[in-house]
Amino acid sequence: MNNQEKNTYVRSQILAALLKMMREQPFADISVSALTGRAQVGRASFYRNFTDKEDVLRQENDRLTAQWKQSYEAEEHAAPNELLISLLDFYKEHSDFYLALYRAGLSGMLLQTLLEQSEITPELPNALAYLKSSIAYMLYGWIVEWMKRGMPESGTELARMIAEAQKMNNNQ
Repeated sequence: MNNQEKNTYVRSQILAALLKMMREQPFADISVSALTGRAQVGRASFYRNFTDKEDVLRQENDRLTAQWKQSYEAEEHAAPNELLISLLDFYKEHSDFYLALYRAGLSGMLLQTLLEQSEITPELPNALAYLKSSIAYMLYGWIVEWMKRGMPESGTELARMIAEAQKMNNNQ
């Protein structure tokens, strides 16, 4: 194996071990020593790839987000809500990972992802920046509640529920 293949192997072993351990015990109780033991890799290998155990999850979240974005951008889309449906369906498809984040108290990583995907820049007019920010925070609230309830709906169903709630709000 070359270095890149070794690092890929180490990273996948650590992620798999961490996710297993998170099903068995609270995230805060997992030590790097126990994690590397379970993953059967050395501590030096861990620290060569990650700064801490949160970084393992952060990097996987980033990898999954890039995977979703690449997949979404490769397709043609007609309706504006297809972005939301695609993202929610992707979260549902990877619910084991995202629910593990939620249970570990790290769902804030999702908020950071949503804000980054909103492309809020200092150059945006204030009103547009505020709108994009409020949408990201609102969506984050929906996703957290969805995770709290075990993510029973599909992305399509959840997007439909969001649209219906907006209609109810507009009719008041």
